[in-house]
Amino acid sequence: MLVGVPREIKDNEFRVGMTPAAVAELVDHGHQVIVEASAGLGSGLPDEEYVQAGGRIVPTGAEVFAEAEMIVKVKEPLADERKRLHRGQILFTYLHLAPDLEQTRDLIASGATCIAYETVTSPYGGLPLLTPMSEVAGRLAPQVGAHALEKAQGGRGVLLGGVPGVAAADVLVLGGGVSGGHAATIAVGMGASVTVVDRSHEALKRLSTQFGSALRTVYSTRASIADLVRHADLVIGAVLLPGAAAPKLITRAMLKTMRPGAVIVDIAIDQGGCCETSKPTTHSHPTYVVDGIVHYCVANMPGAVARTSTFALNHATLPFALALADKGWRKALIEDPHLRAGLNVHGGKLTCEPVAAAHGLPYTPAETVLSD
Repeated sequence: MLVGVPREIKDNEFRVGMTPAAVAELVDHGHQVIVEASAGLGSGLPDEEYVQAGGRIVPTGAEVFAEAEMIVKVKEPLADERKRLHRGQILFTYLHLAPDLEQTRDLIASGATCIAYETVTSPYGGLPLLTPMSEVAGRLAPQVGAHALEKAQGGRGVLLGGVPGVAAADVLVLGGGVSGGHAATIAVGMGASVTVVDRSHEALKRLSTQFGSALRTVYSTRASIADLVRHADLVIGAVLLPGAAAPKLITRAMLKTMRPGAVIVDIAIDQGGCCETSKPTTHSHPTYVVDGIVHYCVANMPGAVARTSTFALNHATLPFALALADKGWRKALIEDPHLRAGLNVHGGKLTCEPVAAAHGLPYTPAETVLSD
């Protein structure tokens, strides 16, 4: 199979879909790989390393999309990229379609086979291709939140860990899953006063066992969230419904009860955000203010630490990319129900039920298109 790796064009997105080591693995399996010039530079991976790995450098992304049978990316294709997709082509990347009707329609119209990292499942539970970036985003959240809390950034002027004689900041983490757990780890490590809310007793028990008295756990209800946000200096939104739009846990009305200059870091923004006033931002312009509350809603947070993120992501995606290239998409998906769960769009049909429900569009089970 001819596999293509374009340079990411999203604002300040420096990750790359494949490392030279991943390219070498595909080449060793008898495949060809073309890489857009400079695609890996943002992650410290020069073209020469891709050539040494057996890849071929092409000047433009347009050539990658025109030639490749399978496109391996990091972020969802932007409008110009979606125009280049064609029927019979495989797209393997993050898609996050539930909050993005325009992208969903474009991918359906393309006729391409679109497999989303974030809905691939694991035989052990969880979402193995989403997990590494959830870990990175979770660990980044207290860091960017602490910066946003600085007075010069529009925040309250509160130091996350406080100092002797002055209380630490109150950090509220919505969601005790992968992102929330990692956010709590870093926030506790920075000396903050941390509370995590979740509806999973297992998640709350796990966090309580891990952190003991260093962290407070609260069962998630509308009332408990409304009470906790009033006192929070930093709120980290880390809720996830696989494939579906994130629930709006923080309402506009709640903002008016919060401390002026408090910060919301909405990790869930890829899936629409868990705050009613959240809207996607970029690394170039990461924050905005609503009702005196600073919102940080960068839709590609892990891109800020591109090298770490690229290697972490490739370690997770490579086995699936090899399966798709070695077997072809149909056989690979028939043999692996967990990879099959990643199929969101194929041949003009929407094959992810939560996305179909989010947009009110017809849904076709993946098993149906596989049998066509």
